Amino acid sequence: MAKILDTFLNENLQILRDQGLYNEIDAVEGANGPIIQVNGKQLINLSSNNYLGLATNGELKQVAKEAIDKYGVGSGAVRTINGTLDLHVKLEEKLAEFKGTEAAISYQSGFNCNMAAISAVMDKNDAILSDQLNHASIIDGCRLSKAKIIAYNHSDMEDLRAKAKEAKESGLYNKIMVITDGVFSMDGDIAKLPEIVGIAKEFDLITYVDDAHGSGVTGKGKGTVKHFGLEKEIDFQIGTLSKAIGVVGGYVAGKKNLIDWLKVRSRPFLFSTAVTPGDVAAITRAVQLIMDSTELHDKLWENGDYLKAGLKKLGFNIGASETPITPCIIGDEKLTQQFSKRLVEEGVYAKAIVFPTVPKGTGRVRNMPTAAHTKEMLDNALAIYEKVGRELGVI
Repeated sequence: MAKILDTFLNENLQILRDQGLYNEIDAVEGANGPIIQVNGKQLINLSSNNYLGLATNGELKQVAKEAIDKYGVGSGAVRTINGTLDLHVKLEEKLAEFKGTEAAISYQSGFNCNMAAISAVMDKNDAILSDQLNHASIIDGCRLSKAKIIAYNHSDMEDLRAKAKEAKESGLYNKIMVITDGVFSMDGDIAKLPEIVGIAKEFDLITYVDDAHGSGVTGKGKGTVKHFGLEKEIDFQIGTLSKAIGVVGGYVAGKKNLIDWLKVRSRPFLFSTAVTPGDVAAITRAVQLIMDSTELHDKLWENGDYLKAGLKKLGFNIGASETPITPCIIGDEKLTQQFSKRLVEEGVYAKAIVFPTVPKGTGRVRNMPTAAHTKEMLDNALAIYEKVGRELGVI
């Protein structure tokens, strides 16, 4: 290794460790369910994004095995050569039906969606109005586009309107887009989509909603756009297939001409091998399960409300979450890391979330009850939270 690189890495890694910002990565020894095993220890899992418990669903595992037997383990090529299987076509038709749009396109990850879609439509002559708490993939997609990025205060509609007005009246931009998460993953609050759509209509803005944490969770499972009945008003509906859906990948849903454009101009679609057959088959079945029944969705919300009420009663700061996402906001990064470590030692796996994922001074443990948790599991977790919280002076 070059000496200058070695010095850079060692010095900066130590700085992160000293500040409580270095994240230790654990290996889960088995399936990522409501109970996981880490380092040989059984732990109540409150860190998973497997919202509906579908990652371990038996029916999904079976259709994935059948697809592997028929198609193999890989798609064999990028989508534009011969990597598009009939499975991909069926999935995209199902996703469009799920999101209430004319068409959809699938990608290898939710992160890839934002890198692909934003840069395929926006360029250096355009501007993007972006919520300050948008996901890192949105931020990176905006940067890649080279458009002017104008951040507006989180869910502040007065600030958004003022900045949209200024951008529009400046005459500097060919196109202006407003981008927001549907559900903000670290706080659990929901974007004010009706107000955003109103502002977009007033100033002729392109509307873009990343509903990675909303699909399967809000709108009776169909997402935040559906929750507000705005399927016809949002230009880009972005989603992941690795959270509530339980597998891996992402998608963009919208008008047919938008999807046609992305198929010829979005680089991750053009230059990455297609999602594997087993994954595609499992995703398609998962989407159908969500469309057929709200049972898992309802159980998720029941468990989320139960955990929230318990943590709030104990005196934890759980912010202003409007979804099952339940942060315990500690503040200090080192204390947050210590709190998370003690939870694991006592039997709850809940990871510390610190800068740069959240702003400095707002460290938290992010709790994610799923449809697969039982009340007994949640009660045990709450007892451990109380013990550790009092021990460390958090409550």
